[in-house]
Amino acid sequence: MPDRTRSYRSARREQSAAQTRQDILETARDLFITHGYAQVTMGQIARAAGVATKTLYASVGTKTELLHALLAVDVADSKTTGLHDEVLRSRDLASAMTCLAHGIRGNTERFAASIDLLHSSMASDDKARQVWEYVVAQYRQALRDIAQDLVALGVVAPRLDMDGAADRLWFCFGLSAWRSLVVDCGWSYDDAESLLARQAVSMLEDPGPA
Repeated sequence: MPDRTRSYRSARREQSAAQTRQDILETARDLFITHGYAQVTMGQIARAAGVATKTLYASVGTKTELLHALLAVDVADSKTTGLHDEVLRSRDLASAMTCLAHGIRGNTERFAASIDLLHSSMASDDKARQVWEYVVAQYRQALRDIAQDLVALGVVAPRLDMDGAADRLWFCFGLSAWRSLVVDCGWSYDDAESLLARQAVSMLEDPGPA
């Protein structure tokens, strides 16, 4: 006969471990954002989270692995599912860029703190730089996929190939575009979204000199 008491206790332990990990991640995120990734130690995170340092390492691994875990949570929570298809269902290029700008804006705004954290930690941590490069590569590939379909649909300038369209999408919607307007210039996300959508349409319809 199965030991239901043991199964129940095992499930409770797993639930407790998952909650501990979540508490650690939230605590680490707050400390990293407040003090900077390079300045925060694992001991400080353990004390702030109310756990032993041994428990911290067992739950999330090294400091770099902790940073990876934070970003993995954001990626898993990213509302990108269906965005590509939604863009391609748009009636015309203007509608497609409005849809794309809105979808990207949503993730950029929601994860602004994590993006800032990763951006600021690159100078002091090689692994953080690798994570940044991975995020950028994934983001650029997503825009390339959309560019490929826009070219195939014939809604961009005839002489634009996939690479040309993808480069223009990255220029308009890449991480630096949002940071420049929102962080450096103090624009609202609404205004940034509107401008970047219009800029993308202009650059894809009239790409300029060859």
